[in-house]
Amino acid sequence: MTPMEKQPGPLILIVDDEEKIIRFVQINLELEGFRVISATSGLQALERVRSDFPDLVLLDVMMPDLDGFEVLRLIREISDVPVIMLTVRSDEEDVVRGLELGADDYITKPFSVRELTSRIRAVLRRAGPGPAPESAILKIDDYLSVDFNTREVIVGGERVKLRPTEFRLLRHLIENAGWVVPYETLLAKVWGPAYRDEVHYLRLYITYLRQKIEPDPANPRYIFNVRGVGYRFRDFRRPEREENPSEQE
Repeated sequence: MTPMEKQPGPLILIVDDEEKIIRFVQINLELEGFRVISATSGLQALERVRSDFPDLVLLDVMMPDLDGFEVLRLIREISDVPVIMLTVRSDEEDVVRGLELGADDYITKPFSVRELTSRIRAVLRRAGPGPAPESAILKIDDYLSVDFNTREVIVGGERVKLRPTEFRLLRHLIENAGWVVPYETLLAKVWGPAYRDEVHYLRLYITYLRQKIEPDPANPRYIFNVRGVGYRFRDFRRPEREENPSEQE
């Protein structure tokens, strides 16, 4: 690449049935260096995910053929592409539903260009590869190991794939094993400073992680909650330490 050449920006797929919204978002994202494609229906969105391999999808909830939640469910059957839901409501029930189906974030209409681009960049950073440690595979104990190159965990001898946000959360907990990491710190480190108050994000992803790595998610062996403060990963470097059952949720 010559000094005058610029690396092409991330490809963003906008899914909305309102042409005015698409045009507004497209113009502003292109000014910020993104490449943009669009779809005006859920079925068209699925075809564009299959054919164009976008780096991120902006997906409106209210769609004429398939609603955004159904489109998201179908996207997750074929792709791990990051998805930000666009919604006119910010009800926690809708937010949690989207996250449970595999959304990476949500943003409420009307939104500013600055807020939208900030959210897009934050999600793309979370989805991108992190720096690899000196040792690619970290063995926690005979049951659990973490492969930092593939973002997989080895659970009871079986490889389990983590979503990018799940991996970033687990990695930050492991890096601070034995210490209580406050909710606000985890949210800022994993999601970004603008997410410090989004505790429901954190609780939901802790649940996802426990379901994937814990022998018994209801009685955690690795990830403990310190009520009202934060979460702590088992201090595997000092296995003789006894865990405090009162910390568990």
